[in-house]
Amino acid sequence: MASSQEKAVAVILMGGPTKGRSTPPPPPCQILSLLFSFFLRIQVLDSCFRRRRRRRRRCSGTRFRPLSLNVPKPLVPLAGQPMVNHPISACKRIPNLARIYLIGFYEEREFALYVSSISNELRVPVRYLREDKPLGSAGGIYKFRDHIMEENPCHIFLLNCDVCCSFPLSEMLDAHRRHGGMGTILVIKVSAETANQFGELVADPVTNEVLHYTERPETFVNDLINCGVYVFTPQIFTIIQEVVLQGNNTVNLRRETSLEAFQSVAKYEFVELICIVLELVLTSLNRVLPPEFVRLDQDILTPLAGKKKLYTYETVDFWEQIKTPGMSLRCSELYLSQFRRTTPHLLATGDGTRSPSITGDVFIHPSAKVHVTAKIGPNVSVSANARIGAGVRLISCIILDDVDIKENAVVINSIVGWKSSIGRWARVQASLGEGDYNAKLGITILGEAVAVEDEVVVINSIILPHKTLSISVQEEIIL
Repeated sequence: MASSQEKAVAVILMGGPTKGRSTPPPPPCQILSLLFSFFLRIQVLDSCFRRRRRRRRRCSGTRFRPLSLNVPKPLVPLAGQPMVNHPISACKRIPNLARIYLIGFYEEREFALYVSSISNELRVPVRYLREDKPLGSAGGIYKFRDHIMEENPCHIFLLNCDVCCSFPLSEMLDAHRRHGGMGTILVIKVSAETANQFGELVADPVTNEVLHYTERPETFVNDLINCGVYVFTPQIFTIIQEVVLQGNNTVNLRRETSLEAFQSVAKYEFVELICIVLELVLTSLNRVLPPEFVRLDQDILTPLAGKKKLYTYETVDFWEQIKTPGMSLRCSELYLSQFRRTTPHLLATGDGTRSPSITGDVFIHPSAKVHVTAKIGPNVSVSANARIGAGVRLISCIILDDVDIKENAVVINSIVGWKSSIGRWARVQASLGEGDYNAKLGITILGEAVAVEDEVVVINSIILPHKTLSISVQEEIIL
């Protein structure tokens, strides 16, 4: 039986802006080496081009703008709480949790107030550690290994901030102890059509050992995918160190002869092929990776598969990736539904007599002012100091701080940014075609301090901050 004194720490990967960081230009010999490597491994163009087209069909943009123009993505509210609050709250339930570390590229000042507040609220030490250069998901935690090991933990939880799920961390820990391996991965079954967007793995149906792991394969491998939540023993740092010492910071690519390589790209038109080659060359030149760059998926998990080191814990609950602003609306709905089961006191109630009429799962901040004749829900969160006027109808939307919605306005399938205003009888809405929250204009988003005047209709549009709309718009991006 495991000791009740086994300490655990949690690490949450926050990501963040990495562009604009100066990198010295590579020497000419390195440029020649890069160019030569492209000819030796040019078959990657085929898979790269197909993947680019598939990504464009699946998601027209990976940035979290316009919401991230005002606050770091991890602090964008979902179900009335900052995105990172949800994994942090889950970590609080880990037995003998000693500390939580947040690792990201954001400036420390952007998280100083939040870290202090959440530490006091949960009574668990939370510390933000800033990466100064891209080191990969495994290289990042390896850089801060001395901090992570300060409490001599027996278990290290690793979570991605942009994951939305129920975070069954205690159950994962129990399974991890039973398996006796180095790491346990949270997994879930998805459709065969979407599986190749994630890391796919094959596990032994009896022992749950990971037998095979591949990141975003070109062909279908299995419907079991990596959820981006892990628990490791401290041995993970020894494994990462071995990879660093070996200089294994490049993707393992199968080599072809020159004839095979040119045959594999002969189907592309000349101009198209040149554009792809130039894009790859420039990307490589602009991203000279340091020796300690190590990716968790490709450099650690893939080689360890089938060696009785990695095991799985399968969740049958909800799981999503929060890659776009549209998905934040979907994930807010999932978290509100979870509140119904776990913390129902967080949800608003009302029958339209002395309080607004509430339908379904709704969060309303205590400081928000909502008129008694308003109808709210389902899937609505109203943030601090928002003002909701008489006769307003809110359905499936996120209303951020200090928003003012005037009488008889309607908001559906939308996110209304901080300090925005919506005039009388105005409509801000979107029609979710096939429920695609990742679509470029799948939902309507108003950036900070956007003013929608009386009787204006905004449909399936994105409005950047500090704009005033005096005419109706549909399927537009207003810069």
